[in-house]
Amino acid sequence: MNKLLSLALLLLTVSSYSQDKSKERIRTLKVAFITERLDLTPEEAQEFWPVYNGHEEKREALRKKKWIELRSKFKDAGALSEKEAQNLLDKYIKIEEEEEELDKVYLKEVSKVISAKKTLILMRSEDDFKRQLIKQYRKNKGGR
Repeated sequence: MNKLLSLALLLLTVSSYSQDKSKERIRTLKVAFITERLDLTPEEAQEFWPVYNGHEEKREALRKKKWIELRSKFKDAGALSEKEAQNLLDKYIKIEEEEEELDKVYLKEVSKVISAKKTLILMRSEDDFKRQLIKQYRKNKGGR
């Protein structure tokens, strides 16, 4: 496992690729990381990945929606009227609720495909992958 993780992190250090290629490389590394952690049977993998990928696409769509409709306007919050700020805050809360509902549905769906134990391992693995990614990024930037 350490060899795969080391290789994965080494690949992340390559910065000559465009952002799209970097995103795809990160996605590929994440799939390898999760695959190794979950130790899926071929049958589980066949059912799991479509559910997982579908959820990731929906989450990404919500993230983009949040950025386009909200986050990009936060920097100008001081210039908004109170009514405009309240509308923006209401939209933010609505999108947060959509994300929460999406996650609930996903967890119920994925735990029908893989065991509850593997679902918990999946959740932990995603957090671990993010931490490794951040750690590697900071290391590459000479930071903390």
